[in-house]
Order: sequence, then structure tokens, then C-alpha cells
Amino acid sequence: MSGLESLYQELILDHSKRPHGKGLGAEAGRVATSYQRNPICGDEITLRVRLSDDGTTVDEVTWDGAGCSISQASASMLAALIEEEERMPRAEASALVEGFREALRSRGEIALDEEVFGDAAALSGVSKFTARVKCAMLAWVAFEDATARA
Repeated sequence: MSGLESLYQELILDHSKRPHGKGLGAEAGRVATSYQRNPICGDEITLRVRLSDDGTTVDEVTWDGAGCSISQASASMLAALIEEEERMPRAEASALVEGFREALRSRGEIALDEEVFGDAAALSGVSKFTARVKCAMLAWVAFEDATARA
């Protein structure tokens, strides 16, 4: 295993053990919740998005769920990415989901840019394992769904 792969593996384990955004936030304000389940492996997530009053920015992402370390780490990494941005424009959030989806469906051809995706770039290698892509995508699909509903 290369040094980079080892670092990425550590990041995934760290996020799954000490997750960001875990615990559903209050339903105050403009919020929407999405429940998603991966029927293949049983991963589950309930993700809540809180938008600004005018609906133009994503202010917070919280979640709760159970599943493999990849699904839990992916949810944590998504929440951390939103936390770092502090009020992410909805259009930017949609572009993030699309970029993440494209990279994970590329079977290793497209790597996630660490400048854009932060720690979630560690999930680039998952794209080589088709059975694990849904695990990594679960939180992002829930985020996309909740953002559309809000």
C-alpha cells in the first residue's frame, strides 16, 4: 500500500470513529430530511439539511445512521465539507454532489480534488470497487434529496 493510500485509509477510519455532524440537528428554520438505505449491504442514513431563510445557502448538515466505515466516513466528510464552507450556496452544493458522483462512477479514472472535496478526496479509491460505490454515495444522495426538498 502506498503512503497516500495509507493516509486515505486512516482518514476514512478516523471519520467513521469520530464523525462530524452526527446527531440530527433541530428542525428549526428551513429544514428538510432524507432517509436513504442501501439494500445491498444494509447501510442506512437519515440526513437533515438546514438552509438559510431565503433558501439560497446550505447552513448545516446533520445526520444519523448505521453502516460500514465507508458510508459513515462519507457522511462525516460531507458534513465537515459543509461546516468548513459555512454557508455554501445551493448551486455549489449541487455541483459538489455531481462531481462526487462522476468521480465515483469513473472506476478510478477521475480522482476527487482535495482542494474541492477536502477529506472526501480520500474516497476516490472506492470508485474501483463497484460494490462499495453505493456505500460512499449514500449520504450524498440523501444530501441531494434533502436539499431539493427544502
